[in-house]
Amino acid sequence: MSGDQRPHVLAWTERLFPERHIYLRSRGETRGYVLTTRKQLALTAALCALSAWVVLASASTLFTLVLRGSTDEQVADVTARYERADAELRARYETALARLGQSSGSLDDVARNIERRHAALTRVMVQFRGVPGAEQALAPAPLPDDKTTPPLERVLAVRSDQERLVAKAESFAHSRAERLRLAFRLAGLNPTAYGGNGSANLGVGGPLVDANDPKALAAVLDVDEEFAQRIQNAARDLGAMRSLADAADRIPLSRPTTGTNQTSGFGVRLDPFTGRPALHSGLDFAGAYMTPIHATAPGVVSFTGVRTGYGNTVEIDHGGGFKTRYAHLQSIAVSVGQRVAVGERIGAMGSTGRSTGVHLHYEVWVNGRPENPIRFLKAGDYVQQN
Repeated sequence: MSGDQRPHVLAWTERLFPERHIYLRSRGETRGYVLTTRKQLALTAALCALSAWVVLASASTLFTLVLRGSTDEQVADVTARYERADAELRARYETALARLGQSSGSLDDVARNIERRHAALTRVMVQFRGVPGAEQALAPAPLPDDKTTPPLERVLAVRSDQERLVAKAESFAHSRAERLRLAFRLAGLNPTAYGGNGSANLGVGGPLVDANDPKALAAVLDVDEEFAQRIQNAARDLGAMRSLADAADRIPLSRPTTGTNQTSGFGVRLDPFTGRPALHSGLDFAGAYMTPIHATAPGVVSFTGVRTGYGNTVEIDHGGGFKTRYAHLQSIAVSVGQRVAVGERIGAMGSTGRSTGVHLHYEVWVNGRPENPIRFLKAGDYVQQN
């Protein structure tokens, strides 16, 4: 506040709260009190503060009472709704049980429905035979004890287990198919070209019905449409899984040696003899002299003998455009035209040909071109984890 304004404020305050004299007479004595402007201001401020506190306290108490009442009403309303919903569900369940118990026709319908579902489920489950891990994952749950469990509860338990099994079949087949698709992509291959799209074959003379027509499938299987669609999904993923697994068995995904170290990769490197950059079209594995060399996939031996630069060499045709080459061998254990299985011994490690030491030079050819074998080895390692 500036010095010019202060006198005006003081004058206005003194006019509003002029000095007052209060006289009190008691027992013949008179006492006088002087209320100065400052005392009146202090008293007024105290009264305003007290009034404000009273108003706020009263408002807070009122708000708390209103809020508590509202919350109690909401809790009571939610509780009532849940109780009504629970009572309604219980009533529906009891009514359904009563109807099933009173009507032999209803029980017959339920039994027939379960039998039809079981027949449809069996068509899929039988195709999981021989799939690693399927027997444990898709094992039926034990049924309730016949002696202590009412027949109706046993029927419902069978239906519940059917739902669980078809869900497990869907999940099992889908996850396995996806992992195999990923393995093919790791190898640089398109899984769709090897049957990765899947086809639903339920053992009735070829693909049953188109996957986009669940109504027709439901009519053929004589089950509800939703259950039929789930059966179709499981069968389609199972078809993809089997196609990819069969293709993977014919592709060179295994390792040609064990207990050896990779010493040189695929691509351009400095030639150890000339010191100039040159394409190295395979992988080198260093190991002990006469270390066994194995076929990395089943196939037919297409060449044995000496190739320029490679020394003693074995080549295997695996079909589908895949060929593998094993070079610098000390000995050869197979002959041209011989069929070999994956993992079968085809020779022993040496240092023949253009070689600086004992090692295996391993190549993978796809449609007449060398590809990086490391991709196939990584894909094979991934498949072996499943």
